[in-house]
Amino acid sequence: MSPLLVTGLAVLVLLILILRFKIPAFAALIAVSLVAALAAGMDWDSATDTVVRGMGGTLGFIAVIIGLGALFGTLLEVSGGLERLARRLAGSRLSGPGLGFVGLVAAIPVFFDVALLILAPVALALSRKVKRPVMLYGLPLLVGLATAHAFIPPTPGPVAIADILGVELGWVIFVGAVCGLPAFLLAGPVLVSTLSRLNWLPERIADDNADGFHAHDREQLSGGLVILLILQPLGLILAGTLATMLLEPGPLRDVMRIAGHPFVALMIACGLAAVAVSGLGEEVRSRMASGMVRALEPTGAVILVTGAGGAFKQVLVDTGGGEQLAQWALGLGILPIMAGFLLALLVRVAQGSATVAMITAAGLIAPVADTAGLGNWDLACLAIAIAAGASALSHVNDSGFWLVSRVFGLSEAQTLRSWTLATGVLGISGLASALTLSALF
Repeated sequence: MSPLLVTGLAVLVLLILILRFKIPAFAALIAVSLVAALAAGMDWDSATDTVVRGMGGTLGFIAVIIGLGALFGTLLEVSGGLERLARRLAGSRLSGPGLGFVGLVAAIPVFFDVALLILAPVALALSRKVKRPVMLYGLPLLVGLATAHAFIPPTPGPVAIADILGVELGWVIFVGAVCGLPAFLLAGPVLVSTLSRLNWLPERIADDNADGFHAHDREQLSGGLVILLILQPLGLILAGTLATMLLEPGPLRDVMRIAGHPFVALMIACGLAAVAVSGLGEEVRSRMASGMVRALEPTGAVILVTGAGGAFKQVLVDTGGGEQLAQWALGLGILPIMAGFLLALLVRVAQGSATVAMITAAGLIAPVADTAGLGNWDLACLAIAIAAGASALSHVNDSGFWLVSRVFGLSEAQTLRSWTLATGVLGISGLASALTLSALF
């Protein structure tokens, strides 16, 4: 069969397996990768070798990043500093945008759902205190969490995209931050203010039970220290990227490159966070020990899905399907950024998982980027466009949709007209920012 035809059928079968038959994304990706390789003319040994190389090559880098990121996030979680920072900002006139900013910072090292459960009590308590709709404070928080989760490594999605596209993580961090800030402002504070003026926000006010969520009263790190700890690995990674570009070969450049490698930067972050948390008392140290063990449990599924996405990408490369797709897309004059966004959006809307959408779209668009000869800057913009498409239009097939609905006590209709609308604005704003940066530079 034609490799291009095989590629199209593979994507269709993948969606059917996940949506209709509820096959886990990891198993579906591996099965489709093997069948697609065989259908394109590979023998069995070549097909299995391609899947192994694709999965192993992807996980060699990503598994370490996800594991260290999970440990770092757990250390910050037990520190209580995020709750303390959020409560302090909740007392200001800019409570909603302030909570959004805390969410933006918190979700860089902490998984979206964990950060939401940590910070949601602040939004609920504020709603009870001032008798205003809970989503006046909850929606900016959610958008901040979603922005960091999609745009700023070391969260798994953008890390996987960067690896599949072959772009340095420092570039993705910089472009993700630049694109993420306006997207956050538009989908968070600006959208919430507009909905509030139009009386379109869900009217629910948090009740006295706070839906069972309560902030922990315990000794905590200061919010400022938590922000510095989070920014430290990002700063090192960016510095290492800039050193490679701007400095002449020598000892200083070598030191900055080593310190700025994502492995080293995150290990330093984990060490500093562990030292800071260990000074909070015996109870916190006990929670830290158990938390470090639990931290790696939720990463297993993410790592497996990411590796399977790498296997699927490798099949596209080795069968020639990716190259034919690239030539077809470029022949139609479709910009790689637009193609990446639309592919990610299609998979996201169809099956719900943002991470699966990012990995699938990145694998499909990587040959297009190679054929177009994109440099690091354009590749980073492409990565953010894919992340934007994979973040848009969260709805009923997304587990995050139901988590938001449960935490804030909203009906399905209320969640659709608040959270789903906000993710739509976030995705379109992220794409617009990526297109602008790519055009300007």
